[in-house]
Amino acid sequence: MTALHPHIAAELRARMDEDQRLRLLPTAERTPDYLDQLRALDADNTAALSRILSELGWPGIALVGEEGATAAWLLAQHADADPAFQRRARDLLAAAVEAGDADPAHLALLTDRCLVSEGRPQVYGSQYVRGTDGQWRMRPVEDAEHLDARRAAVGLEPQAENEARIRAMYDE
Repeated sequence: MTALHPHIAAELRARMDEDQRLRLLPTAERTPDYLDQLRALDADNTAALSRILSELGWPGIALVGEEGATAAWLLAQHADADPAFQRRARDLLAAAVEAGDADPAHLALLTDRCLVSEGRPQVYGSQYVRGTDGQWRMRPVEDAEHLDARRAAVGLEPQAENEARIRAMYDE
């Protein structure tokens, strides 16, 4: 499917690429101002995505293609410094999912991010925190007994696989 807004799709992909380049930089290569760079990048990406949301609504698959829609979700996911914006993005993404124009897994992950920022238990178990012992732990989740069923319903892998992936990715 060809994106209706290829220039916006390209902008979103470029922003996602830079986001991931910086976030996945090995610890040994991070400069003393790394966190300031990350905050500045997130603020710039949040402003850009806010502009796009105001112009187009949620940049779903029909508007920017699958990769552009994934990039939009990732930028919203990393907009932690602006919880009100993140909730707005989640609500627009929810409407796009309902219309079949966005990935339900993206909505699940952004929903968890918003809930955690509000101090509430997450639904899909996607948010982790490193404990004082250095171990990654899932943040509180509601109805843990049915977690894997909720994850499967939106296309996420079982929690045990998710946790193994997170540990492999972030343990150095």
